[in-house]
Amino acid sequence: MTQRILAGRKGWPRVVLARAGAYDPDAGLAAAEKAGAWSAWRKAVADLAPETVIRFVGEAGLRGRGGAGYPAADKWRTCRAQPAARRHVVANGYGADPGAATDRTLLEQDPHGVLEGLALAAFAVGATRAYVAVRADATVVVRRLAAAIREAEEAGLIGSDALGAGFDLHVELRELQGAFVLGEETVLLRALEGKRGMPDQRPPYPAVKGLWGEPTVVNNVQTLAAVPWILANGPAAHRAIGAADSPGTALVQVSGAVKMPGVLEVPMGTPLKQIVAAAGGATGELKAVLVGGPSGGFLPAERLDLPYSHAALAGAGAIVGSGTVLVVDGSACIVELATLLERFMSDESCGKCIPCRIGTRRLTEIGERFIGGRPRPNDVQLLGDLAADVRDGSLCGHGITAPNPLVSGMRYFAAEFEDHILRSTCPAGVCTPLRVAGGTA
Repeated sequence: MTQRILAGRKGWPRVVLARAGAYDPDAGLAAAEKAGAWSAWRKAVADLAPETVIRFVGEAGLRGRGGAGYPAADKWRTCRAQPAARRHVVANGYGADPGAATDRTLLEQDPHGVLEGLALAAFAVGATRAYVAVRADATVVVRRLAAAIREAEEAGLIGSDALGAGFDLHVELRELQGAFVLGEETVLLRALEGKRGMPDQRPPYPAVKGLWGEPTVVNNVQTLAAVPWILANGPAAHRAIGAADSPGTALVQVSGAVKMPGVLEVPMGTPLKQIVAAAGGATGELKAVLVGGPSGGFLPAERLDLPYSHAALAGAGAIVGSGTVLVVDGSACIVELATLLERFMSDESCGKCIPCRIGTRRLTEIGERFIGGRPRPNDVQLLGDLAADVRDGSLCGHGITAPNPLVSGMRYFAAEFEDHILRSTCPAGVCTPLRVAGGTA
């Protein structure tokens, strides 16, 4: 599901998509190198120490773009410090959210940029094996990445004795298929080992004990694609973009009730209203935005001044998550939509821990009672208490964020929930057997 790349507002810089459209990914390595690919890699291997690469990434303030926002340099530094015979680096391009195509768009448009960032990460931490994990059904991505890896090996950029510098780096493309939870890093690592996709207890974190029990860095493909730009333009240039607590840019997919759905590269800290406006604005009266995907949070129209950053979104009950912004108009029922998302999160639970496996199912049932006109007297209190238990007791981010849609929906759209619970009416006329507000049963 490739999305068109939108131009964005004037003055928004391009970092991750800096070379998107500058070369034809099917034209081969020469075309990519003409557009600037692999130049930062050549310079790093020739002139820089691995510790210097990590320092540059740290000074740039680069944080993971996979949703959690962990500082990339801290993860790299931890991995490099481990006394291990082997280390690994994994590029997470799986794109677990079925409604998101940001990672896929990047991989299709600039596969060499992602591979170059992966190579730089491996060089920095001292890894000789690297993996790119993608969805098996992303056929264009698979074809272009396979060709890019092969061409880079044939040119001596990677492989045995890369660039004649005595550094070995073997990159393997892994095509995976699985559930939504596969986007979580420890689940992804188990899948790469050929095991059932279930999360591990942390700590120890993968940077200490990852693939086959060895130190492993897992970075989203967007994080890795920013690294060549940082080395080419300097850490200060990257830190000058975006928010102080999260410099740089991020890919955001805007969809739903907007005039021009697609993928934008936006500076971190950009107000949500500017992101929606850059996609042409809402097609009708904007009711809410769902930020972060199925485990994201609903925000009302009056909160669109909120900056798109990890801290600001978390404080408001949303997350960066999969990098999606779904615009919702008045034809949607927030209660019904939040329950649908909760059901998805419940269905996608791997089942390893009880709070997620059972708790998300009970949350779904509460939502279904709301939209079916059968609420119980204690359901509102039960939902709040159970959501807290699921968040506090779950093993991985899947369960921790799973209650977000219902909790944020009740926080900002309390009147709509009250209509369902107290008056058995659905203002949007979506829920049955509830009657439309102002109508007859």
